[in-house]
Amino acid sequence: MKREGLLHAELDGVIAGLGHGQLLVVADAGLPIPAGVRRIDLAVEPGLPGFLPVLRAVLRAGVFEAASIAQELEPANPSLAGAVAELLGPGIALESVPHAQLKDLAASATAIVRTGEFTPYANVVLRAGVPF
Repeated sequence: MKREGLLHAELDGVIAGLGHGQLLVVADAGLPIPAGVRRIDLAVEPGLPGFLPVLRAVLRAGVFEAASIAQELEPANPSLAGAVAELLGPGIALESVPHAQLKDLAASATAIVRTGEFTPYANVVLRAGVPF
């Protein structure tokens, strides 16, 4: 049993196994998960767990150099878009892409982490970096 950090064994293992440039998606409950992409399903009920707490835990556990969010997030939910940008901080390059393109990126992800989030466009594609 780990004392701290990410306790979900499957998610922790996926993050530890990411290589430079590989993609990991933290998603709301509604993002389609393409066939062939590993699903890490954390959803318990609507809103549980929420997108932001899961994103925060993933960011603490891994090294990421870039992230993509849907362009539609900002007008639909500016406070969530701001919270995502704040969590990513200045060390992770953030780009906004059309939602359709974000779904295309998700198709090439190593895994998609499904949360219980019921907020539209609450998805982020993270690109793994290196700690050196």
